[in-house]
Amino acid sequence: MFMLLVFGLLLQEILANSQAENPPEFPNIPEEPFYNYKAINLPDEHIPYFLHNNQHVADICKQDPLCPYKEHLKKLKSCWGYEKSCRSENRFSYPVCDYVETGWASDIQTAQQIFWKQADFGYVQERLSEVKTHCKPAATGDSSLTCSQYLQHCRATNLYIDLRAVKRNHDRFAELQTFTALDFRPLEDGKCDIVIEKPTYFMKLDAGVNMYHHFCDFVNLYITQHINNSFSTDVNIVMWDTSSYGYGDLFSETWKAFTDYEIIHLKTFDSKRVCFKEAVFSLLPRMRYGLFYNTPLDGKIRVTILARSTDYRKILNQNELVNALKTVSTLEVRVVDYKYKELEFSEQLRITHNSDIFIGIHGAGLTHLLFLPDWAVVFELYNCEDERCYLDLARLRGIHYITWRKRNKVFPQDQGHHPTLGEHPKFTNYSFDVEEFMYLVLLAANHVSQHSKWPFRFSQV
Repeated sequence: MFMLLVFGLLLQEILANSQAENPPEFPNIPEEPFYNYKAINLPDEHIPYFLHNNQHVADICKQDPLCPYKEHLKKLKSCWGYEKSCRSENRFSYPVCDYVETGWASDIQTAQQIFWKQADFGYVQERLSEVKTHCKPAATGDSSLTCSQYLQHCRATNLYIDLRAVKRNHDRFAELQTFTALDFRPLEDGKCDIVIEKPTYFMKLDAGVNMYHHFCDFVNLYITQHINNSFSTDVNIVMWDTSSYGYGDLFSETWKAFTDYEIIHLKTFDSKRVCFKEAVFSLLPRMRYGLFYNTPLDGKIRVTILARSTDYRKILNQNELVNALKTVSTLEVRVVDYKYKELEFSEQLRITHNSDIFIGIHGAGLTHLLFLPDWAVVFELYNCEDERCYLDLARLRGIHYITWRKRNKVFPQDQGHHPTLGEHPKFTNYSFDVEEFMYLVLLAANHVSQHSKWPFRFSQV
């Protein structure tokens, strides 16, 4: 549904540019309309939905002889579906499923609800319901910041970015490495080299040379417009690209559906202190939790994997799992082997206590969970059918415990061979499905980032 609406928006832009405007003349009417209706950059058939969600504009239109949307005032019950005032029978659309995909939903009704929440306007509804204030201005001119959960979408006012000493690299967070509170007011104190008055959308793009991936950017920007309740094209779009290389864009014409201006590269502001009066951080392509920009950078989640140098319970594809973790830039990964003769116990405790996620296969080394911080997660990679041991110890310590869930995605080297008991799951080695492993680690990361005691968690004002 989102894809169709974006394509419709683009088609409208093309048609509008190809037609000459010849507005009719009316006697005894004001010279200027009461509202800037041109800021509503939507296809004509979508106007009733906009007016429903913006009753003040509908009220102005009723009184304004120059309002071009008089006919749409008859359809004010029409709604997108995410508004609190929207009745289900009046919403723009609702998915229809003919069958249920195995493993996705238990019945057709559930399948439709899942689709609605993940690929239709129900997604907007959920993001809106999550919005929290993280920074509230104490005085006029101070900054503000509101975000949905996991910082997937954020909106800020009076944003100050100092780019006077930029170090270009491939780090997506390069410009925010020194993110901090200020002891001055940039606008009032004359600290801004450039002041951007227009609303500005910051976007982290996927791939401008690949149509599939680039249209993920456009779809997410369109959804962001709904969350922001603004469809004006009188906005700036800044490409948040910290690479020292240029960014190719084979589909740049599409931007005309969203902005009247050229796309601005972040590098344009190098060596300057820039103040944005109003900023929106758009939803991101390929996001799991949206942790790109805006995340407190010193708050990377520290993952420690406990390796084993014993004959049994080794992680056979450990390097593969580690490499997968390293693709997530919000994780800081290290592998340790707690050999007492090579690593003093005090150093072992220091490493453990500075871990947010502690991963290890069943074994005595998991007793280190006693020294994890309160917000940490211990991930017993596989419990070797000894289900209660470290689960109970984690409960006694008061930290979160997870273990492998899907038996068909853990692969023993053999049946195990205890010297006297025969086959035994503790006496073999294991490989693990990478995708399932990453899913569980990200669940653990979510727990850490939402824990009230995690030092880098945003607190609501």
